[in-house]
Amino acid sequence: MKRVTIYDVAREANVSLATVSRVINGSNVVKAPTRERVENAVEKLGYKPNAIAQGLALQKTTTIGLVVPEASFTYTGQIINGLIDVAKIYNYNIMLHTITEGITDLNSVVEDIIKSHVDGVVIFDDKLRANDMATLNRYNIPVVVIGNKIEAKDVCSVYVNIEKAIYELVMKYLEEGKDKIAILEDRKNPQQYQYILKGAKKAYESKGKEFKGQLNLPTGTRTSYGFLKDWLKTHRYDLMVGYRDSQAMAIINAARENDISVPEEMEVVCVLDTKYNTIMRPQVSSFSIPSYDLGAVSMRMMTKMLQKDENEDREDSIELSYLFTSRQSTKE
Repeated sequence: MKRVTIYDVAREANVSLATVSRVINGSNVVKAPTRERVENAVEKLGYKPNAIAQGLALQKTTTIGLVVPEASFTYTGQIINGLIDVAKIYNYNIMLHTITEGITDLNSVVEDIIKSHVDGVVIFDDKLRANDMATLNRYNIPVVVIGNKIEAKDVCSVYVNIEKAIYELVMKYLEEGKDKIAILEDRKNPQQYQYILKGAKKAYESKGKEFKGQLNLPTGTRTSYGFLKDWLKTHRYDLMVGYRDSQAMAIINAARENDISVPEEMEVVCVLDTKYNTIMRPQVSSFSIPSYDLGAVSMRMMTKMLQKDENEDREDSIELSYLFTSRQSTKE
C-alpha cells in the first residue's frame, strides 16, 4: 500500500505544503476554514506526520529552485544575476536546473526539484503555457514564471508585453504610410511568435487593413537564410521583423544577396536585444528588455509569496517596460 505523504494531504485539501505543516504544528495563523480542510484531509487519508513534515513550517530550506532552458543561456545571464542578487538580500539559496530540448522536460525537472524540498520555484521559459503547470499545481508550491503571463493557482508572472511592443512598432510604420511589413516565423519560440503576430494584426486592424506579412517557413526548410534569399528575389518590404539575432542576420544577409540596401530600401528589427545586434553590420535595431530587472523582480515576488498568508491578496503578474533601441538597420 502506498504511504500517504504530506504532498497528498496538501493536494487533497488544496493548500500549500507549509499550510499543512502549520496545521500539524498547531500554528494559530491558519484561518479556521482552511484548518478544517486540512484536518479533514489528514483524517480521510489516514496521514501520520513524520518529523520532517512537522518541521517544514519552522525549518524552511531557504532554497529556491530555478529552471532555465539550456538553449536560452545566451539571453538569461542578466536574469540570473538579478535573481541571485535579490536572493542574497533575503538569505535564499538558488538551486539551478536546466531543461535540455529532446532530453529533459519541465515535468521531470520539476519533480526532481520538489523532492529537494525547495520553498518555491522560479521558471524562465518564454514557451511556457498554463497547462504546463500541472505538475507544480499538484504540490501547491509557489511559482514565479519569467517571460510569459500565466494565469494559474499559486503562480505569479513577470514579463515584458511583446505583443504591445510590436503593436506600437507596426503602428509607427503604418502611420508613415509604410504598410509592407513582414514578420519571420520563429519555430524555436512559437509562443513569442504568436504574440508578435497578434501585435501586428491589431495594428493593421486599427487602420482598417488586413495583415498579410506572416512569413511561415516551408516544411523542410533548414535555415531562414535559405528561404529568404530566394523569397526576396520577388518580394519587397518596408520592414522585416525577426525574433532572434540569428534571424535578423539571415534577413540582412538575404537582403544583401538580392542587392537590397538596409536601411535605405528595407528596414530590419530584431525583437530580442543581444550583443550580436551591435556586432552585425549594419547594427540591428531592437527592443531593450530589462533582463536584470526580470530576475530581480521575480525573486522579490517569490519572497512576498513565501512571506504572505495564502488568504491575502497578491499581485498575479507584473509587466515590465521595454525600450526600443534604434541602430543602423532602421532610419530613425
